[in-house]
Amino acid sequence: MTALAGGVGAARMLRGIAAVTGQEQITAVVNTGDDTVLHGLYVSPDLDTVTYTLGGVDNPETGWGIAGETWAVMAALRAFEGPSFTGSTLEPSRRAERLGLTWFNLGDVDLATHLFRTGQLAAGATLSQVTAAIAQRFGVRARVIPMTDSRVETRVTVELGPEHAALGGPGAVELGFQEYFVGLRHGVEVKAVRFEGVAQAAPAPGALEAIKEAEMLVICPSNPVVSIGPVLAVREIAGAVAVRRESTVAVSPIIAGKALKGPADRMLAELGMEASAVGVAKIWAPYAATLVVDTADADLAGDIEDSGMRCVVAPSVMSGPAEAANLARTVLAAAGAQI
Repeated sequence: MTALAGGVGAARMLRGIAAVTGQEQITAVVNTGDDTVLHGLYVSPDLDTVTYTLGGVDNPETGWGIAGETWAVMAALRAFEGPSFTGSTLEPSRRAERLGLTWFNLGDVDLATHLFRTGQLAAGATLSQVTAAIAQRFGVRARVIPMTDSRVETRVTVELGPEHAALGGPGAVELGFQEYFVGLRHGVEVKAVRFEGVAQAAPAPGALEAIKEAEMLVICPSNPVVSIGPVLAVREIAGAVAVRRESTVAVSPIIAGKALKGPADRMLAELGMEASAVGVAKIWAPYAATLVVDTADADLAGDIEDSGMRCVVAPSVMSGPAEAANLARTVLAAAGAQI
C-alpha cells in the first residue's frame, strides 16, 4: 500500500499500518513543503518525523525529534543571542535568523541527520537518494519517498500585529511555513497559503509508480492544506491519485470540529473552509472514495456521503500503538485489503 503523508498524524498512522502489514508493504510519499534551511542546514521535518517514527526512535511526548535527545549545541548557540553579544558589530539580519538563533530547536543527534543530508545534497545527491540512505541508517524497512526532488516551499500569508515588527508587522506578511508554525506557534491568523516552486516540480523517482501500482492508497490524517496539500499540488501526483479514487481511503484529521494537534481546524476556518469532517470530505472527494471519521462525528455520516464519499465510522484517536493498529485495520478493511 502507498500513503500520502505529512507530519505527526501520518507517522502514527504509518506505524499502525506497519504493525498490521509489516513495514515492507508500505511506501510513504511524504510532504516536503515544510522543508527549510536553518544555520545553513537543509531540514526536512516531515520526512524525519516519518523516518524516526518507523525507525522506533521518535519522541512520543513531542511528536517530533528523537527520544532521549540532548541539546548541547542549542545551549551553546543561545549564548550568541544573549546580552553578552549585544555589542556585536554584525547587522541584526546577519547575526541571526529573524526570530533569533534558537527558535527552531535542533537536537544534537538530530543535527547529525541534517549535517548528513546537507553534505550529500551539496555533493550532488538528490533528496530521494539521501532520504533512502537516512531511512536505512535508522533501520526503516518501509520505502520513504519525498514528494519531489525539487525545492518546493510552503509560504503562508499571516496577519501580524505591531509586536511582530521583526517579521514585518503590523499587517499581512508572507512567511516561510516554519516561521509561522514553530516561530509564531501557529498563533496568528492565516490569510493565504501557496507552494512556491510547485509548478516546476516533478514527482520524485518512484512516487508515481508507487501510487499507480499499489493495491490501495491512504491519505493520512494530516493537515489537508499544508501537509497533504503540497503533495497533491505536484500536478502529476494529483492526477495519479484521482485516477485511483475508488481504491483510496482518507482519514479525517478533524474530530468533533477540532484538530488533535496543530492548527488544521483554525487554518481551514481562516481560509474559508468548513472545520469539520464534512469540510475534510469536501476537500478529499475528488481523490478518495472513502473517508474514515471518528465516532464523535457519527452524526455527520449522511452529510459526508452527500459529498460523494463513503463514510466509515470508527475510533480514530491514536493515543497509543494499539489504537493506531486498530485504526489501520479499519482503513485497510475499508479499501478491501486482505488482513
